[in-house]
Amino acid sequence: MSSHTVDWSALRAPGAAAGPAGGRRESRKRATRQRLVDTATEMFLERGFDAVTVVEIARVCGVSPTTVFNHFPTKESLVLDLPADLLGALRAGLADPGTPPVEAMARILAGELDNLITWLEAQDDQAWAAAAVQRFEAMVRDTPALRAHHRDMLARMTDTACEALAARTGSAPSDPEPQIAATALVGLWSVQVNSSCAHLDGQRNPAQVRAAVTAEVRRAAQLLATGLAGFAS
Repeated sequence: MSSHTVDWSALRAPGAAAGPAGGRRESRKRATRQRLVDTATEMFLERGFDAVTVVEIARVCGVSPTTVFNHFPTKESLVLDLPADLLGALRAGLADPGTPPVEAMARILAGELDNLITWLEAQDDQAWAAAAVQRFEAMVRDTPALRAHHRDMLARMTDTACEALAARTGSAPSDPEPQIAATALVGLWSVQVNSSCAHLDGQRNPAQVRAAVTAEVRRAAQLLATGLAGFAS
């Protein structure tokens, strides 16, 4: 199971083979999950998210729709997921009194960016890879159901951040300070997504993309750090 919101390995260049399925039970479960993500992503990008049903995905993968939902609670989570361990890392990072809240969020974002960059580095055709990511992000932006799912993910992250910050400062989650701090911190997520799309132009190599995105996220984070200097210190 991926510990990131997007499984970029589901984007495969034409002719690229899928990884080995594995034999043991847990390996088979992981292989089934991966096959579902790979197949769904390919079908969604080819025909559009709304034009593909879970029944079709299940049929192509040779499983039942129930099996699909055993792995993914919703059709949208085949595209974007919010793993429990990512929320756990956010909660733990923001609860650590020795780590400034902005730094805790920056570390999680760095992990998400590393997930993308690692995939990019493994691709032979960087122009294809950049275009594939752009197509994926455009699908999310242009599909109402996926936009709503993405907003729900950010809302869950914001709630988690708010609860952690409230506990850290001895305040209530309903207090305005942890609410606005959590909203601002999770806002860095959108900064990183937008920056990644802007710099994935097919001209920059993965290292250049990483450097450009990291610099822009740090700029935004510095602005927040100034505003949050007196909070959760």
